[in-house]
Amino acid sequence: MRVAIIGVTGLVGGLILRVLEDRKFHIKELLAVSSALSLGKEIFYQDKKHILIDLEQAICLSPEIAFFTAKEEISKKWAPIFATRGSIVIDNSSAFRMISKIKLIVPEINAHILSKKDKIIANPNCSTIQLVIILHTLHKKYIINRVVISTYQSITGTGKKSIDQLIADSQGISTERIYPHPIYQNSLPQCDLLDEKGYTKEELKLIKETIKIMDVDSMKITATSVRIPVIGGHSESVNITFEKYFNLEDLKSLLSKTSGIRVQDDLLENHYPMPITSHDKDEVFVGRLRRDFSYEKAINAWIVADNLRKGAATNAVQIAEYLVENF
Repeated sequence: MRVAIIGVTGLVGGLILRVLEDRKFHIKELLAVSSALSLGKEIFYQDKKHILIDLEQAICLSPEIAFFTAKEEISKKWAPIFATRGSIVIDNSSAFRMISKIKLIVPEINAHILSKKDKIIANPNCSTIQLVIILHTLHKKYIINRVVISTYQSITGTGKKSIDQLIADSQGISTERIYPHPIYQNSLPQCDLLDEKGYTKEELKLIKETIKIMDVDSMKITATSVRIPVIGGHSESVNITFEKYFNLEDLKSLLSKTSGIRVQDDLLENHYPMPITSHDKDEVFVGRLRRDFSYEKAINAWIVADNLRKGAATNAVQIAEYLVENF
């Protein structure tokens, strides 16, 4: 299989290479696509040297699958061109996520809706993926009415330059700012641009993408997203209200038996999900599970995942695996 990775030198693009190798995804030919600044340079994959090429060259070589991990404007311009040439595009940007005819996929939840006609497939936002993995499992048994989310998101969600800013901030060095304030020893309750109602794009992604993936128009969701000085790993404090009464131990057991979820829930032993322990892992971790004492049909949960693995690269590769296995 001929596979292209657009944005291969970025955080997600580079990690897709690792995930493809980890999961032994069969690639006959790799097309490593980069920006003009890196053209002609070399990368190594499976002990082979690959020259970085541009989008025009990649199109001419007609990849069967094209992973897009570049900026939204690149996806908007080039993904449809690849699709019309026969490639299946798996796009990691927000360019196509809320377009009704384009599928927004988390394989454990809704891969079954994919068909041979789908030439552009959207990979959800990283904070959405780890959230819906938990919500989907619980909704099937207890029916969720309302979700209140507060996220504590790694700077890696905004790319390599955010790491440069964190390092520069910590050393008191002037550099290009990705954020409007210092991120070192700080937290910023503003992830992305604001809308007219005061919600940020990151918060709206959590709300709208969750509803689309789970196909639950009636579910009430609200969110606050915060950027914190952590390199890798998004954390979420989530309050979930159910229609049905639940037994807490049964609920924990249900989660622990679900593929892709790891329960870490022993506060007395200081055992709970953390970004540092979720790093470079593909599971979604959940803990601090406790009944909301203000309402017996609600629960509080703490959800953590590596935002670049399951939140981006792994989910994209799992979509590709499903396509290969089923079409």
